[in-house]
Parts: sequence; structure tokens; C-alpha cells
Amino acid sequence: MYRRVSTIKGLDWWTLGMFLLLVTFGWMNIYGATYSFENPTAITFDSNAGKQLLWIATACVMGVVLLIIDSKVYDTFAYVFYGVWILVLLATPVLATNVKGSYSWLSLGPVSLQPAEFAKCFTALAVAKFMSKYEYRVRNFKDLLIPCAIIGLPLFIIMILQRETGSALVFVSFAFMLYRQGMSGYILLIGAAAILFFIIAIRFGATPLPWGIGTVGILVCMLLIFLIEIIFLLRQKDKRYTYILLGGIGLGYTVALIVNIWITVNFNLVSIIIVGVSILYLAGLAFYRWSKEILILFLFALLSTAYCFACDFVFNRILQPHQRTRIEVLLGMKEDPYGAEYNTLQSKIAIGSGGWLGKGFLQGTHTKGEFIPEQHTDFIFCTVGEEWGFLGTAGLLFIYLAFILRIIYLAERQKDKFSQIYAYCVASIFFFHLLINIGMVIGLLPVIGIPLPFFSYGGSSLWGFTLLLFILLKLDASRLEKMR
Repeated sequence: MYRRVSTIKGLDWWTLGMFLLLVTFGWMNIYGATYSFENPTAITFDSNAGKQLLWIATACVMGVVLLIIDSKVYDTFAYVFYGVWILVLLATPVLATNVKGSYSWLSLGPVSLQPAEFAKCFTALAVAKFMSKYEYRVRNFKDLLIPCAIIGLPLFIIMILQRETGSALVFVSFAFMLYRQGMSGYILLIGAAAILFFIIAIRFGATPLPWGIGTVGILVCMLLIFLIEIIFLLRQKDKRYTYILLGGIGLGYTVALIVNIWITVNFNLVSIIIVGVSILYLAGLAFYRWSKEILILFLFALLSTAYCFACDFVFNRILQPHQRTRIEVLLGMKEDPYGAEYNTLQSKIAIGSGGWLGKGFLQGTHTKGEFIPEQHTDFIFCTVGEEWGFLGTAGLLFIYLAFILRIIYLAERQKDKFSQIYAYCVASIFFFHLLINIGMVIGLLPVIGIPLPFFSYGGSSLWGFTLLLFILLKLDASRLEKMR
């Protein structure tokens, strides 16, 4: 049973207010990043600040239209929106021109749009539609196959066909929503372990051991696999199996160290042999005890070992040269202050020079000197740091935190599964953008070209984020119509 409630009455004004605050402050910093004392006018459409005003105006109109549309449209036509946009993504590499190595921008007269920015919203709608089906639950791995396929298809198209890594990686953020809906936390731990193994294997893969033959990277990766095996086996009631594994690992390395006193030992080979024996031990134990957990641990150890030895191949044969350079700079393997490291280095200088209170609006010397390329887009945060200082950046991060927490609050108060899942998708996407962009600007993550929501210059990103947010606001405003 439903009762009619006006959108104005049900609209979450706190979220709308934070949207307007972020957009306004974002425009001020775009103006500051592109301000010229010779041509101080902000409203001319020849300037980036003037163009952004036009994008903001059209985004506000878009928001009003999205609020007017019946909320049932987003649920009913979710698959249609998704299917149409998949076709647009497939057509983009054919119609697009090469922009810095990627084929992700469509030229529509004087306007250029990036379809990948809108794909996030339509993917969120499609996933929410499927996962809100009657009696759907995330109980095992099979239940994740279709949602992961819905998420993975645009990711594959954008990364492989359009060659746009940054926009593709945003789809990884849906993992947070899947976890909230019942996905095992082990999957997130596996993802974290994969990142850790990759970093260790690449960073220390060529670092020799101080004794014998071998590398620090291989030894540390194998020891981490052993540590995970032991921790999970300790959860079993019978601790004897853990002690047997621990004793075998200790005995193997002890014998190798003793032998190394007289004969030089290849510890990479020793590690491979010991981890191989431990994997066989886990396989036998899984079948002997008919334990699903030990079987999963066996598969994890097997695949992790293969993955660790494949990292070098992936890094040197699959990643593009500029991607390898960015990772090497980030991990301290190479210094490139005038190349891959330049943007991040200049960004950190700009942020640090702002001090506690900043240099003042339009007074940023690094900004005015145009030391930082793309400062009004992906690196807009360094303008905040230089002109508004630590207090300004802390205040901005506080607003973003409040904004994301508010979206999570909206998700929790939804009365239907579709709206709740969609809301968690929106929260995940905004959080991922914020995390990666800030980490990239301050040098904690590699530069991959992800905009800061409502702040970075550009119509595609602003429209994409507006589409995400205002559909959620409409769904939330309509919750009062749904009677329990």
C-alpha cells in the first residue's frame, strides 16, 4: 500500500546542502587554480572557471529533473539503462579519438563527454535491481557470480577496450557494497593480501638475501603465506595440525641455515619446496577431515604462491611503461623528479607551503606559477592545501566524511532492498574516489587519474556524480510512500 508524499517534503536537505557546499567550494578552487591576474574575469566561457559554472548550472537542472521523475522508473528500467550504456561503452573506442593513450572521450560538437563516468550509476542500478530480487541472498560464491559479472563487464570494456585504467578501477569499489550485503570478509582479505604480495614481490624481488642465494621478496612472501596458514589452522579445535605445520616449516628453514654454513643454499628453492610440502599437507588434511575451511586455505595457499611468482611477469610484461614507472617511483625503486614523480612532488610542495592557515584565496604561488599540470582537475586538492592550509584541507575532508556517512545513514533507513543496495553503491563509489584521489595527490598512491567528487573540473565527472546522488535523493524521498 502506498500514500503520496511530495518530493520536497521527503527530500534530505542535509545531503543536498553538502552537495551545494562542495560544488561551490569546488568552483572557488577551480577559479583559484586557473586565475590569471592579466585576465581576472571568471564568468567568461573561454575560461575553465566559466565553463565549470555552466556545468554546475546544467548539473542543477539535471538534479531537478531526476527528482521530478517517478522513483519507480529507476527500478523498472534499471536493466534497460545498463544495457544501453554497455552499447555506448562498446561504441566509444570506435568513435573516440586518442587522448593521452586512451579512447574514452566522445566529441559532441564543442562538448566532450566520458561515458565511463555515467556507467558507474547505471551499473549500480543494475546490481541493485538484481540483488533486490525476491529471496536473493549472498550465501556462497555462486551467489556473487552474476553481480560480479554485471560489475565486471563495464570494467573490462573501459580498461581493455578504452584503455582507461583509472575509471575502470572505480568499479572495484562495489566490493564494499557486496561485503555489506553478506559477501565473506575473506574475499576482502584476499584482495588486501594480493596487493601486499604484489608490493613485496616487486619492491624486494631483486633484493638479495644477506646469506646464501635468494631474494628478500620471495622469502617474505612465502613467510606471509605460512603465517596465514598457521593463523587459520589455529582456529581449528585440534591444534596438533597447526603444531605439525609449524614444526615442519621451522625444521626446513633450520636445516637450510645449518647447511648454508658449509654449502651455499638457494633459499628461493628452499622456500618453494617448503611451501609446496605445506600445500600438499593442507590438501591431505582437507580431505582427511572433510573440512571446507581447510580446503579454502589450501586453495588460497596454492593460488597465492603462483600469484607471487607471476607478479614479476605481470609487472614487466602486462603493465604499460608509464604505469611501471609510476609504481617504481611510488615504491622508492626509482627517482624521476622531472617525469612520473613531478606532479606528486610539486603537489606535496604546494600543500606543505600552505602551512596551517594557507596563503589566502588566489594567493597560491605554486598555483599561479602553473607548476602542477592538471591542477584544476585531478590535482585540485593541492590548491586547497596551498591557499586554505591545513585547516582548509581538514575542513574539506570533514565535509566529505559527513557526506559519505550521511549517505550510509540514508541507506540504512531505506524500506526496500533496491534503494538500500543502490545507496551503498553510491557511498562506496564516493569513498573510493575520495580515497584514491587524496592518496594520489599526497603521494601515497600512484597517479591514475581519478577526479575528486564535485571538486575537479569537468562536465562528465560532475554530471556523473550528480546522476548518482540525485537518483538516491529521489529514492530516499520516496521511502515515505512505502508502507511497511
